[in-house]
Amino acid sequence: MLTDWFPSRTLAFYLARLFVTRILGVLIMLVLVLQVLDLLSESGAILAHEGNGQAQILHYVTLRTPQLVARFLPYSVLLATLFTFFPLNQNSEVIAMRAAGLSAHQILAPMMATALVVSGVSFTFNELVVTRSTAQLKAWQEAGWGQVPTGPEVRSNVYMTDGTNILAADTMTGAGAAIEMTGVTWYGRDSNGTINTQMRSPRAVYANPGWRMEDVAAFDTATARTQHLPFAVVARALTPRQISITRVDADWLNLFALSRSINTLRANGFRTAELDGKWWHKISGPLAALLMPLLGSVAAFGLARSGQLLIRAVVGMALGFTYFVVDNMALAIGNFGGYPPLIAAWAPFLLFAVVGEAVLIRSEE
Repeated sequence: MLTDWFPSRTLAFYLARLFVTRILGVLIMLVLVLQVLDLLSESGAILAHEGNGQAQILHYVTLRTPQLVARFLPYSVLLATLFTFFPLNQNSEVIAMRAAGLSAHQILAPMMATALVVSGVSFTFNELVVTRSTAQLKAWQEAGWGQVPTGPEVRSNVYMTDGTNILAADTMTGAGAAIEMTGVTWYGRDSNGTINTQMRSPRAVYANPGWRMEDVAAFDTATARTQHLPFAVVARALTPRQISITRVDADWLNLFALSRSINTLRANGFRTAELDGKWWHKISGPLAALLMPLLGSVAAFGLARSGQLLIRAVVGMALGFTYFVVDNMALAIGNFGGYPPLIAAWAPFLLFAVVGEAVLIRSEE
């Protein structure tokens, strides 16, 4: 029964091979061009930090490339669909397939199967590679392109409150009692919110209770004097558990870690609609590659000599790019509470799946 959906073995492998080579070619081209453009804007800031050189530029490329691959893989599948179907139609190969009794769905089936494999690879790549590189790149960027923080669960620009007081850190690594902060600033405020004490420290660790700041520069706003202390313990009511839920970034958490963070936030009474939407989008996002052959298939059918082949290719490209616009818009609306998270993540995919299938059935007729 499954073979009824596919053409012959030879033709299926022929179409799949054409599709895969064009996906890789377009992806490599896009990543190279965009990486060069990205380096033009970021290399100056990286090299401006003392001690940075070619090694740091190459390290930036290794961290940035996975993000570019993940972001533009669906676009590559869309363009590869057009680059595959356009010459097949122009050379009358699609006409020959239809004359042999193949339906539009059978012609498209090998490419849909290939796109499904690409979606699976994209999901795995996002979870295992992109999340880690994103976490390191954000921490490095927010540290001013200095030394990259190392350790599990790296976070940057952490901001926490302890009553009216504020504890902020440039970076935070580790989890639980092993949390370590760098670039730490403590703002002691009165009941009116006025800052009366400011303490700065290069490092802070958990002191159970409180957080031990080392080599402290304490500024008293009342006397306008700065005092240097070997250490100071602040935020005694702030626990590692509270810190762990102060900031959750879905971009650098895999699906399972994000699930744990959402459950923790929900148990402590925090709103999780935005993170719920991003959790679902971690699944629906990679499946965008599965839609691209369906949306771009409009370029495959129709007589090349009718003069509308280029128009069909443009329509297929427009459908694909419209999907990405609607997908981002739905996710943004969901973040503001306009849509439930499940609908925000899946509605664009289902909508354009119906649109793509309607176009394909119309082509079949």
